[in-house]
Amino acid sequence: MTKHELPKGMIRATDTTGTHEGYMPGFGNDFETEALPGALPQGMNSPQKCNYGLYGEQLSGTAFTAPSHQNERTWCYRIRPSVKHSSRYRKIALPYWKTAPHVDPDVISLGQYRWDPVPHSEDRLTWLTGMRTMTTAGDVNTQVGMASHIYLVTDSMVDEYFYSADSELLVVPQEGRLRFCTELGVIDLEPQEIVILPRGLVYRVEVLEGPCRGFVCENYGQKFALPGRGPIGANCMANRRDFKTPVAAYEDRETPSRMTIKWCGQFHECEIGHSPLDVVAWHGNYCPVKYDLKTYCPVGAILFDHPDPSIFTVLTAPSGVEGTANIDFVLFRERWMVAEDTFRPPWYHKNVMSELMGNIYGQYDAKPQGFVPGGMSLHNMMLPHGPDREAFEGASNAELKPHKLDNTMSFMFETRFPQHLTAFAATEAPLQDNYIDCWDSLEKKFDGTPGRK
Repeated sequence: MTKHELPKGMIRATDTTGTHEGYMPGFGNDFETEALPGALPQGMNSPQKCNYGLYGEQLSGTAFTAPSHQNERTWCYRIRPSVKHSSRYRKIALPYWKTAPHVDPDVISLGQYRWDPVPHSEDRLTWLTGMRTMTTAGDVNTQVGMASHIYLVTDSMVDEYFYSADSELLVVPQEGRLRFCTELGVIDLEPQEIVILPRGLVYRVEVLEGPCRGFVCENYGQKFALPGRGPIGANCMANRRDFKTPVAAYEDRETPSRMTIKWCGQFHECEIGHSPLDVVAWHGNYCPVKYDLKTYCPVGAILFDHPDPSIFTVLTAPSGVEGTANIDFVLFRERWMVAEDTFRPPWYHKNVMSELMGNIYGQYDAKPQGFVPGGMSLHNMMLPHGPDREAFEGASNAELKPHKLDNTMSFMFETRFPQHLTAFAATEAPLQDNYIDCWDSLEKKFDGTPGRK
């Protein structure tokens, strides 16, 4: 299947806005799109009869009474209402996908941890069976916190569909290419891109080029939004126009299918007789979106000192405490280092936030060795961390010319909650047992001599 070729039988809107085929630009926009002319009602949401015999249905991502600047909903005009995409459910087990609260009494989460890439399995794995939870935080029942996962996918979902009632998913691919066929359109995803899949959105995942591996942040709390730029102003960091939402696409297929739902950490499935991806037209602002990380424009110090890593925030999911995120998604990509008389890598610190990092490609400047593409690290709340000896000595003694930090892209899922390791992360994933030793060779340099550096 080529990059822009749709699955057989899927019909997509021919009209699109912007310069990317099949996508509409913007973040948080009120979009409208139709795959058949006249399918989208104008001037109202719920006509007595919809064109083409379609059903009008609203998908709400916030409470009806949420403030207007936060209110999110999409009106869908579909072949069948969603109640026809549901039947009697039976509970199933996906044992590697865990949900908070999940505190394993036999696992120690207190410590500094780092993992090599989780290797691909010999098993044939889909999006659901290939999910491997690394950490959980918060409580899905009170809709706070998150989970971090690794996905290993070799096979497409065939006549199989999924949605999470618990969370929105932020997907960060590291290897391979995936296609998300959703109710609201089709998104193709490859490394150096991300996708956000809203809570309640039905989709299936197909493999375009495999095997596929990547990272997932499962957000139980308020939706991801763009961070406030403050005195930075209107530009740089992540710009709204670089986010892409798919145009309408639908299937009208009568075939036995399976629907799987994640609800309060449990998984249930039911059988239906058709594809649920039957939205012919829609309008609203509650929708999936993808973003090209290469369009992220970093800002930084241009004279001295090292700013906080919050300047690299791509997306933030707020909490009930102003300025303290439920989740921040932070990106460390190629950039110039020019600060004078400054220790340029991240400094040593302890943080009220818990930091889970992943490497998409290249070398991270604070850890020249061991943090490899596909790997992860975890520094939990109030646990000290920072550069290893090699990075410290190199940065302390380097000639401070302008330096391009090149061939690097890593990220951080940061949360206000402690992240608890799963048994998989502690015992099955390739944990680097010697990671804590990377600071052993740091030397005492203090000798009491005034002015000594």
